[in-house]
Amino acid sequence: MRITTLIIATLSAMTLAACETVQGAGEDISNAGAAISEESRDVQADL
Repeated sequence: MRITTLIIATLSAMTLAACETVQGAGEDISNAGAAISEESRDVQADL
């Protein structure tokens, strides 16, 4: 019983950590996309 509880707790913690990591990666990718869009607007304005 203790082993099962420990396994469930460990898997739950790993799942929550993975969600936070994916969310952070998504925010980083979004910020990179915004920067690229802004730079492309600047280049178009200079043409």
